[in-house]
Amino acid sequence: MGERLALKTEPFAAEREWTVEGVPVLSALAQVPEPEGKDRTARRIKRFYRLQCRAFLRYCEKCLLPQAAAEYRAALEASRPLPAFRAELSYRVTYNEGGLWSVCTQTRETLGPGPALVTRRGDTWDLAAGYPVPLKDFFPAGAAWKKRILRHAEEEIRRRERAGAGRWREDWRRQLRRRFNPQNFYLTAEGLACFWPMYAIAPASEGVPVFLLPYGEGVSPERKAGQGS
Repeated sequence: MGERLALKTEPFAAEREWTVEGVPVLSALAQVPEPEGKDRTARRIKRFYRLQCRAFLRYCEKCLLPQAAAEYRAALEASRPLPAFRAELSYRVTYNEGGLWSVCTQTRETLGPGPALVTRRGDTWDLAAGYPVPLKDFFPAGAAWKKRILRHAEEEIRRRERAGAGRWREDWRRQLRRRFNPQNFYLTAEGLACFWPMYAIAPASEGVPVFLLPYGEGVSPERKAGQGS
């Protein structure tokens, strides 16, 4: 068999609803990628995202349900409209060629009148090896890749500030470095997307800040495809 260059997937979905005294107070919908095929890589990726799906539903039951139940009882006592909390896990395949498969998964928790809490993660898989690829592998050996990413993000924030686009925390420069996580990235056709958690460097109105580092000058989506770390 030839080397796998792309991965075909279909969505796998699971839905749950929890009630208090027969009244629905929390619903959850999870959708994760389900690879086609039965080779080692497909099985490993399938198992990984099925586990992520189960972990999300357990989190909803153990952490969100008590909040929803408490809010339901408080609303009942105060004769307020009964709450209906909702949590969602979704995904988007952002890159799928050259032996690399990149996916962005995201959870959204709507727990009241305030902004929804959004949490994102990115995974980039080497389809030949069957394992995730670390961020450093997309830069030349010995490159100061972290410094380059942070410098690019800082320049982009300054550019957006000059254009009047976006709002940022007063201490965003310090938090940009403090909250940097090398696992928070995914590939796209245009470049390498690095992101920061919601609230880390900007208010809720900005959601999850993402900065795209274009390919070129040593940054490549093909640098170590199939070679491992």
